[in-house]
Amino acid sequence: MNVVANPKSVNDISFAQRKLDLEEQDKRDAEALQKAHKSPFSRFYQVNKENSNFLRSCLKENPRALEMLLFIFDHMDKYNAVVCSYKVFQEALGIKKTTCYNAIKYLQEHGFIAVMKSGTSNVYIANSDLVWNSWGNNRQYCQFPANVVLSRSEQTEIEKVVEKKVTETILRSKN
Repeated sequence: MNVVANPKSVNDISFAQRKLDLEEQDKRDAEALQKAHKSPFSRFYQVNKENSNFLRSCLKENPRALEMLLFIFDHMDKYNAVVCSYKVFQEALGIKKTTCYNAIKYLQEHGFIAVMKSGTSNVYIANSDLVWNSWGNNRQYCQFPANVVLSRSEQTEIEKVVEKKVTETILRSKN
């Protein structure tokens, strides 16, 4: 195999050499990704110091809203978004539906979050000028995809599926 030390054009590199180069690059990329996943900072989110005074204002004006905002921060994905129902907030934070509604309204009106609709689901997006959960260059993609947080008490279909699988298994084993 001919290896050219400083190729001047694409044609100076053999297919075998290019394949080796790409495999080596893939190996380096995989090692970098693995190292990033082991980082002690992978569970951190960043708060913009210039806007942290708004968090203090929220604490004074509406502590329940701040508690909900921190829940959103804790569960948002790398694009600052999370999908969950009021029931999830209610159960996780031990609050009533009206408190949940008022807290979300406060957070929206004060620019802490945006609420988008996806069918009948709400997508909560934390303001990227306040908090960020990824590399700074990903800010342009802050809206999707989202983590979905479900409440077991809202799930009725899962029970039907489990029952159906068990019934089908029992029927097949009897035949």
